[in-house]
Order: sequence, then structure tokens, then C-alpha cells
Amino acid sequence: MSWQLGAFAILTVALAGGFAWYERDRPDARIVALVGTLAAFAALGRIAFAAFPNVKPTTDIVLVSGYALGGGPGFAVGALAGLASNFFFGQGPWTPWQMAGWGAVGVIGAGLAAVTGRRIGRWPLAIVCAAIGFGFTALQDVGDWVTYSDHSLAQLGVYVGKGIGFDFVHAGGCLVFALAFGPALIHSLTRFRTRLNVTWGTATPLLAFVLAAASLTGWLASQPGSGGVGRAAAASTPSGYLLAAQNSDGGIGATPGAASSQLYSGWAALGLATAGENPQDVLRGGHSLIGYIEGGVASASDPGDVERNLLVAGAAGVSPKSFGGRDLLAELRADISRNGSVNNQTNWTSFAVLALRAAGVAPPRATLAWLVRQQDADGGFNFGTRGGQSEVDDTGSALEALAGVSGSAAARARSRAVGYVRGQQDRDGGFPGEPGAGSNAQSTAFAVQGLLAVGANPSSLHRRSAPSPIDYLRSLIAADGHVRYSRGSDETPTWVTGEALMALEGKPLPVTAPPRRTTPAVVPRKTTHSTARASVAPAPAHHAPHHPKRRRPRRRPPAVTPPPVTTTADRLVVDAGLLTAVSLAFVGGS
Repeated sequence: MSWQLGAFAILTVALAGGFAWYERDRPDARIVALVGTLAAFAALGRIAFAAFPNVKPTTDIVLVSGYALGGGPGFAVGALAGLASNFFFGQGPWTPWQMAGWGAVGVIGAGLAAVTGRRIGRWPLAIVCAAIGFGFTALQDVGDWVTYSDHSLAQLGVYVGKGIGFDFVHAGGCLVFALAFGPALIHSLTRFRTRLNVTWGTATPLLAFVLAAASLTGWLASQPGSGGVGRAAAASTPSGYLLAAQNSDGGIGATPGAASSQLYSGWAALGLATAGENPQDVLRGGHSLIGYIEGGVASASDPGDVERNLLVAGAAGVSPKSFGGRDLLAELRADISRNGSVNNQTNWTSFAVLALRAAGVAPPRATLAWLVRQQDADGGFNFGTRGGQSEVDDTGSALEALAGVSGSAAARARSRAVGYVRGQQDRDGGFPGEPGAGSNAQSTAFAVQGLLAVGANPSSLHRRSAPSPIDYLRSLIAADGHVRYSRGSDETPTWVTGEALMALEGKPLPVTAPPRRTTPAVVPRKTTHSTARASVAPAPAHHAPHHPKRRRPRRRPPAVTPPPVTTTADRLVVDAGLLTAVSLAFVGGS
């Protein structure tokens, strides 16, 4: 029975390590559903290619899952895929080895993301997938040696020698599959995980007491002479909601009361700046919003983080050359390759242009020319390079980047991009991230900002008597001032609200720093939605660091926001993902 003990010892250790990662990641229900769906997808990929010995996309799917979602989810996808698919191929002593092997592949994917800073090209990813695929099958050869031989080194050589041809076949299949769908799957899963990186819990009496105490503390902080920035009595506007969401460390989390995050704090700072709130003056507990962002700048690990921090530095009026002890401008310049792009990604390159402008630096001509060349045949832009599926978000940011660029090529690109955006408007007035996906606040916000940047008035869009995109955004404003993601979904509200606020205020990127306050402002207690409902005027056609006149800022006290609405669609996603994975246990079972 030595092989059983050895195999299950390996599996136990792998399970312990994998679920330690899983507990650290703490996904919400929809992440769990995604894990189930990806495990089903990986298992079905193995089954679908059963006629081709050792040519399977499973290893690639598991590796990418770990890369995009983290070690815990990646391990779970791999282990479940091995277990579920063997109800089709047959269970046996090889099952623990496959579960442990694919689980390890998921954890290796997470390690790859950490080592590369989530920056990896198509070919490097494919080569890594091929190497890991070879290692996975080599581990199965070792498992066969443990299970069926006398455990001598000579027999190990026999088993490895017999299997090496199949190992190379599997590695070659992994290479081809990674080239075909690897980057696209990483992009989709990363966006999904980023949006859902928040955990909701059930309220307890102790939590209710803590929240009540926090509200009282916030009210006291709003009084004159308290040392904090004054807040009004109700967070009934988007800017008031963001002010109320600030934590005592100066940062802002995914929702009021959640732990502060650089991502949410950065976008909230940009949104507040468009409403006239300088991030240096947004204070809580003696800590400023810009201070929190600068304090965490060391965690910036990819060009996207650097670009966002450059935009925030510009919106606060602080130097990007000594932001949190880092020269962000020099780092961004180093990220721009010889062809002018940032990692051959349209999204990062667009924001590089905007970040450079925020720092008062003209973007390189090669960067602008590269961006123009990435326009898709339909006039839109996608996350990567020319030829992918165009998205409204990426087209809007590309329009902001190309605003004011001279030359007939840039002018034609702007005209075609505006045409693409106009063609994507839904009947509710909003815009989807991808064609047919349904309107959402963030895609609508980027569409509005892109149009404003090139001098097009988004309020003039009326496709089939649809409301304007501004009306759509206003319709998503909740009673406490936050902007819902869509009519049927409410998630990461501070992020959504920060981006929507820029569109509601009619100010594209980069945002000019509002003037500093000399004394805390005290605002009347009765407030309205006037900030959110103000008319949006078109921006000038050029993209100089100038924006329309700022409205008088309004400050709000802390407010407790309920958990996001759990819609029928959310429940169906969870159920479908879990049922899909479980149902594989009965496919071809014998």
C-alpha cells in the first residue's frame, strides 16, 4: 500500500497549501461560481480532445486561472478538473496525482503573475505553458513509477523514457492552445476578478455598534474646529458618497467600511477632483487621501498602477517625480518600448498618453502613431492590438488619448472611433463594455469622456429615441449618492462612482488639480442631487490641461451602505457554475 500512502500524502500537502492560498484570497460567491465553471471548462476541454492522445487545453486553462485569479482559485480549478474529468476517463490511483499536478499548475500560475508583475506577452506565456505542460506529464510518469514498479531508479528511467514522447506532445499542445486563447482568457478573468475583489459579511450586533460609533465619530469630525474636512449631513450625491466612504487611514475601499485599496482610492481621488475636491484636502482622522495613495505607491507593480498614480498626482497638484519616494514619470518613460507602445497593449498605451499629459509632458509621436495603427476595422479599439474585439471602454480611453493630436491619420481615427461609440449606444441610453453585453456605468462613463475629449456632446446622442448617456448615469444614482454598476448589478460602488463622477462632471482625463482649501468648509445640512444632475457641456476639441469651470464642492458625513443587491442573475451565475462542475461527475460514469 506504499503507493496509496505516497500519493495521498502528496495530495494532502497540496490541498493544505492550496486552500491556505484560497483562504487568503477570500473570494466571494461569484468567484466560487467562476472556479466551478472554469473547472468544468478545463474538464470538458480534456474530454473534447479525447481522440488526440495527450493534446489537451486543460493545463493552459488551469495555469491561466491561477495567473488571473490567484493560487487558491487556480489550485481548486486544477484539482476539480482532474477529479471531474476522471468520472469520464475512469478513476484510479492516477487521480490523486493528476489532481495534485493540476492543482500545482494553478499555484504556479499565481507565482508567474507575481514574478512578471502580471505583464507577460503571448509567446512568453506560451513557452511557459509548454514547459509546465511537460512538467505536469513528467509528474504523471513519476506517479506511474510509484504506483506500478519496484521503485528502483532503473524502473524510473524506464517509465520516464517511455513517457517522454507523450510529454513532448502535451507540451506542444499547451504551446498551441496558449498562443490561441491565452492572452484573451487572462484579460477576461483579470477584469472579472478585479471587479469582484470584495467580501461581504453578515452584520452582527457588535458590527452594528461599531458602525454606529463610526458614524458618530464621523459626525463629530465634521464639526468646525475638529481638524477634519467638513462633511454635510447626508451623502446624497456621488461626491458626497465618496467623501463619506473615506477611512481613518485616509484611503477608500470598495465600499464604506471596507479596507482601503490603492485601486479604489485612486479612482475616487480622480472623481472627487473633477467635483472640485483636491485629494490633498480630503481628510479623515488627520490622514489625507493623497497621503494614503502616496504611502502605498510602493505596491505599484505594473504600468497601469504607475499611470493611475500619475493621473492622481496631476489631479492633486503634486510632483510625479517624487511621489511616495518614486519617480513615476521616469518609470513610465521606461515602460514605453521602441515602437511607442506600453507592452503592446492599447489600453496601457492610451493611459500612458493621458498620464504623461497629467505630468505636463508631451507624449512621444511614436506612441500616438502606434495607437492610431491599432484601430480595429469597425472603428473601435480593444484592450490589446488591432484585430481583437472592440470595446467601448478602450475606445473611449483611446479617444481621450488621441484628442488634439494633429494629422489626418489621427483625425480620421477620431472620426471613426466616434462613429463606433455612437453605434454601440443601447436603448436605455447607456453603453455596454462589449457589443450586446448590456449597459453599465463604467463603460458609459468612458464613452462620455471620450466624446467630450474630442468635442462631441454626448447629450446629443439619441439612438432610436433613447435617453442620453448622462440621463442613464443619473438613473443609476442611489439614494445615498453612489452610482450602481448597472440596472441589475451593484458592485465595487466606490470605483464605479469615481469613474461615473468624471463623466457626470463633464471632465475627461487628465484632470487638472482643483485649488487648495485654506480652511475646512462647512456645508448646509440640506442637500440635493444638483451636483450629479448638472448639465454636461462639451469639452474643447484639444486636450490641453484645462477643463470647464468647477462646481462648488459639497461635503458629506459618513454613511453606512448596505451590501450590493443580489439579483436573480447573480444567484443564477452561482448556481450554474456549481451545477456545471458537479454534473460532470455523472458524464460517462461507470
